[in-house]
Amino acid sequence: MRPRIRDASEKLRPNRASFDDEGKFHRKHLPPLRTMFGRWRKWTVLVAAIWIQASTGTNFDFSAYSSHLKSVLGISQVRLNYLAVASDLGKAFGWSSGIALGYFPLSVVLFAAAAMGFVGYGVQWLVITNIITLPYSLVFLCCLLAGLSICWFNTACFILCIRHFPNNRALALSLTVSFNGISAALYSLAFNAINPSSSNLYLLLNSLVPLVVSFAALYPVLTKPTVDPTPDYESRRHDSHVFTILNVLAIMTSFHLLLSSSSTSSARLNFLGAIVLLVFPLCAPLLVYARDYFLPVINHRFNHESSGYVMLNIDELKSQKASVSSKIGYEQLGTAKEGNIVRLSDEHSFQLLISRLEFWLYYTAYFCGGTIGLVYSNNLGQIAQSLGQNSTTLVTIYSSFSFFGRLLSAAPDFMHKRFRLTRTGWFAIALLPTPIAFFLLAVSSSQQTALQTATALIGLSSGFIFAAAVSITSDLFGPNSVGVNHNILITNIPIGSLLYGYIAASIYESNASPEITPIVSDSIVCIGRDCYFKTFVFWGFLSILGVVSSLLLYIRTKPVYHRLEQDQVSLTSSYKDLDPL
Repeated sequence: MRPRIRDASEKLRPNRASFDDEGKFHRKHLPPLRTMFGRWRKWTVLVAAIWIQASTGTNFDFSAYSSHLKSVLGISQVRLNYLAVASDLGKAFGWSSGIALGYFPLSVVLFAAAAMGFVGYGVQWLVITNIITLPYSLVFLCCLLAGLSICWFNTACFILCIRHFPNNRALALSLTVSFNGISAALYSLAFNAINPSSSNLYLLLNSLVPLVVSFAALYPVLTKPTVDPTPDYESRRHDSHVFTILNVLAIMTSFHLLLSSSSTSSARLNFLGAIVLLVFPLCAPLLVYARDYFLPVINHRFNHESSGYVMLNIDELKSQKASVSSKIGYEQLGTAKEGNIVRLSDEHSFQLLISRLEFWLYYTAYFCGGTIGLVYSNNLGQIAQSLGQNSTTLVTIYSSFSFFGRLLSAAPDFMHKRFRLTRTGWFAIALLPTPIAFFLLAVSSSQQTALQTATALIGLSSGFIFAAAVSITSDLFGPNSVGVNHNILITNIPIGSLLYGYIAASIYESNASPEITPIVSDSIVCIGRDCYFKTFVFWGFLSILGVVSSLLLYIRTKPVYHRLEQDQVSLTSSYKDLDPL
């Protein structure tokens, strides 16, 4: 009589390396070369998305050249803020990328984004280097075009992850989006390696690098490797190990960039090291095969089932339910209906989306959390200038800790067994450092340690929010609609950028000293702690509202996530019932 299996996936397990009755060890055979190459091609798509994200977070380095741009254009702090708003305003039209994907191949959308960024940042570079002279309105349009390109790049990466990693999309999204947070640090390293005396170099890099990376990523995007919607045990184990290696490499990359920011003597060597760390993920799948083949004894000793990657695997649950429903009468998931959200991953139309209370709680939490962090990063140049600090150092700190925050957004998948907290619960926790940081700035912003600590906390918090938001949008409002729905969500960014930035700029100019105000231009410089004191207090109280909204969202969505867990348990029990003794 055959014993009952504990999990349906055990039926699909291959014969792994083991000891026979005589105590001899049998080495596990490598899979066929075609199988290895097919799996490797899937990971090249993820690495391509990583490269794209690492090179397209160009809005985070605005503060590195904003003071120079302000001086060249001879504009006030308020008008400079409008340029930052223009970059964020491009996100208000980000939904157009989701629509474009319905009519054009993903490669066309990718290069359209590269072209918009090339023109948007390239023209600004011509202006800041005094090669051409443009009116303020055209510079504004260039900033808007550059911001729109970022949204199109992001949408392309989201779709790549969702299409090629349907069973691990949350891990793929959090990993790729995390690299968007290191863009500013990466560009700062390139800036120090090439010409650290010219801040206009940032705009040239912003224009050229994403275009070059798009060409480098073209082959993986066009290959379209086959995806198994119901992978066997061996494939899932392989994916788990590759994701582990990629996350370790991501942490190493971030530490490398963070430590390299303090050293300008070996900037070129540090920049080369960063490039190597970005290319090395291509070898991660091969390392897993080598590990399985050359270290079989270790594999035999370890229990791979105890991996921390315990997914809220919605897509796999759907497919498994569909296959079992004919025997046990399961209801399949589909399109959402009016009323409260009752199931995860149901698709939402625009009308249904804006009718959800959960969406508006989510929108408010993002508006009073991640968006404030983004506006803070846009103002880092003037904040550092007013307090006599180095803006490049602050930009690197914000970028690096934003990267760590984005990596931590995978926590719901890593530690779901140990901490049974939903994604929305982690989202609420991630918002807590933001008010703490702003009140710390209000109390002791003049101290370098406090300024850097607060910048790190804001970067950590906003980074988590930016990355986790994609998975939460996919969970609550449907993975197939994420290209449009997530871009609807981030329309709060240009609104917040305009509102928060205008208030900050007005307070900044009201505290400017008349002795250092230029007579010829409208450019005003404020020096001292009072330049941003009221702004920090205002942002601190607003971020508390974001925390409250996120807690309400967690309370409303907790039963939905709990129901998914019950479905997973029921599904496992159903497989047991279907398995004869």
